[in-house]
Amino acid sequence: MRLIPAMDLKAGRCVRLYKGDFADETRYPIEPQALLDKYRQLGADWLHVVDLDGAQNLGSDNRSQILALAALGSIKLQVGGGLRNTAAVARMLDGGAARVVIGSAAVLQVEQVQAWMQHFGPERLTLAFDVRIAAGDEPRVAIHGWQQQSVVTLWNAIEKFVEHGLKHVLCTDVDRDGALGGPNLELYDQAVRRHPQIEWQASGGIRDAADLLALRQTGAAAAISGKALLEDRIPSGDLQPFLRNA
Repeated sequence: MRLIPAMDLKAGRCVRLYKGDFADETRYPIEPQALLDKYRQLGADWLHVVDLDGAQNLGSDNRSQILALAALGSIKLQVGGGLRNTAAVARMLDGGAARVVIGSAAVLQVEQVQAWMQHFGPERLTLAFDVRIAAGDEPRVAIHGWQQQSVVTLWNAIEKFVEHGLKHVLCTDVDRDGALGGPNLELYDQAVRRHPQIEWQASGGIRDAADLLALRQTGAAAAISGKALLEDRIPSGDLQPFLRNA
């Protein structure tokens, strides 16, 4: 399993949200390029970058900053946040992003996303399904930067893309994101059992090396971690087994 550090940008700054709440953010006093360099030096070969302003459709200028990071060529970028049309997806991929992350559009613009998979190739798209789970209920997808809850289940959303060659899925348990309470192991275990052909990326709640080991045992292909890495909560030696260039 590969560990992929996360960088969330809001107004050009590195931040983390608590349980997906845009009004509850923590700002970190480190520049985006410096954070990228830190993770590269640790041994990360991928970086997950999210334009939070783009996710809120605020006319963000974070994309220029992200493209500048991609142009460095020192680490592969997986980029998401507000990529809702073909021009935006093409600009990011042409600008050097290795993969783009498609979120709400995968629920609201299914045929368009299917066409992107055909045109750009499944390897270059990660579909992101952010879910909330009520007691005894199936995981249901949140949209519009986690601000709206849909009635679509994760499993129904996935089925629309399987025959189109879906390869990468990022699944975040929203209520665990930024909370450092441990990942939803049951969710990822079920996801891998249902769709073993998909390379699942697990996100939300990672707090220590034990969580990474537990996620590896579910069969997840990658784990996304933001807050725990930003705050140096996991010793670098414990991270080495999960960083490809360490």
